Amino acid sequence: MPSPIGTELPAIAFTGCRIDRAEHLRNDRERLAALWPTARVLTLDHGNDAEVDAGREALALRRGDSLPDEAFDEALFLGIDADGAWFARTAASLQNSLDLRGAAARLSAFEAGLFAYARALLLWRKRTRFCSQCGAVLRMIHAGHVARCDACASDHYPRIDAAVIMLVSDGERLLLGRQASWPQGRYSLLAGFVEPGERLEDTVVREVMEEARVRVLRADYVASQPWPFPSGIMLGFSALAEPDPPHCNDELEDARWFGRDELLAEVANGTLGLSRPESISRWLIDRWLARDL
Repeated sequence: MPSPIGTELPAIAFTGCRIDRAEHLRNDRERLAALWPTARVLTLDHGNDAEVDAGREALALRRGDSLPDEAFDEALFLGIDADGAWFARTAASLQNSLDLRGAAARLSAFEAGLFAYARALLLWRKRTRFCSQCGAVLRMIHAGHVARCDACASDHYPRIDAAVIMLVSDGERLLLGRQASWPQGRYSLLAGFVEPGERLEDTVVREVMEEARVRVLRADYVASQPWPFPSGIMLGFSALAEPDPPHCNDELEDARWFGRDELLAEVANGTLGLSRPESISRWLIDRWLARDL
């Protein structure tokens, strides 16, 4: 369906990686070693950018047998597809690199999703070095998907921080807010982290009330997006709310209701900037503008 902002409504960024994660192979070192020579290996640097091919818009993938012998033990196993295995590794520096936000615009949906998956795991590994229960050094097992403490026998798994992001409408208008730190004129959907013991729908109601003093009547799940900056998942909702005048707390500098024509006019004349195109926030806004939500 055509989008009033862009040409078409694209798929949500970072959701295009459809490989089999093959959990059953993660403890099978012999099978992984047999897959390694012909495996495709994605390389990230210590700044979490990916190596790309300078001559085309694609990841620079190396075969396992082209890498040093120790690379296999250091690599993370990502999964398999019809053409073999996928791994990821880190290197001190790369000749040609691309950050993940840039990847959403320049790489295929599959490669951007693969990059997001690898980045999330490698960041978790870099930040998970000591046991949170006893302080001992952790050892990576399960092909890089579990960190084990040999001192207290506890296992640590990749962390995912869940946040809701809400397309809030009163039936005619869209509620957008802005933080003071954002570029001048940029507005986005309201969002917030899920708290312990809280349903997702209750998070939507609470966050909209806390940030804008607007009462949500109903919240419906729409879609999700991996958001490895560093370890999030964005859970997108559509919410129907009362037409309450927004009142901001210290989280937002401003919050406003926008009709479709008003929003499109302000975008067109440059006084309003919307969320970045790779975000689920922008995807939800474009769907609302296209009357698809």
